[in-house]
Amino acid sequence: MGEIRRLAHSSVLLKGGGKNIYIDPYRPDELSEEVKKFYEDPVEADLLLITHPHHDHCDPKTFQKMLTEKTKIVAPPSCDEKIEENFNSLKPGENSTFDGVEIEATHAYNLKRKRDSGEPFHPKGEGVGYLITMDRKNIYHPGDTENVPEMKRIENVNTAFLPIDGTYTMDIDEAVEAAKAIGPESVIPFHERDADPKKFKRKLESESGIKVKVLNEGEALEV
Repeated sequence: MGEIRRLAHSSVLLKGGGKNIYIDPYRPDELSEEVKKFYEDPVEADLLLITHPHHDHCDPKTFQKMLTEKTKIVAPPSCDEKIEENFNSLKPGENSTFDGVEIEATHAYNLKRKRDSGEPFHPKGEGVGYLITMDRKNIYHPGDTENVPEMKRIENVNTAFLPIDGTYTMDIDEAVEAAKAIGPESVIPFHERDADPKKFKRKLESESGIKVKVLNEGEALEV
């Protein structure tokens, strides 16, 4: 394929086949110097994928600098009020192909993590994850989610990103179970907040044959 670069929070850049694919580019107040420099002069986006409308995932101030007239944007319908540009709407279970890159939207939601009102932080149907196929590689970005039953249907994944923070998404133990259900070749933990990705690595690798790649923000991995 080419390169997977972790940016900030849940932000990812996939490079392969001459294409740049961003997922949830976001610029928080605190950034590593490497990511800060990258965001000051980012590579242009061929494809921009947004998982849900929360500000730390759908951040127009950040992704505007990456867009060109040729950029294709994909997002769930819930992002309509935040994205001014025309975008391709995908709901969970729907798929489409953009210049040879296959995109399938997957379910992403909370089962038990809720606001004081009882409303889930991420209601079912509002957000999505993405299964991306390019250069014969399958990359899974789940968005903000817990270990939901629909994950068991996801197969043939080369690299999966999994959130581990435990406050708004699954925690380390749940992410380990999700990884075992999906069965990817490797997992990159992210959206960690105060959770320790090295603890996730130790636990998953001790319980399965899945490799864990711990990437710092700004770090890239050749695939």
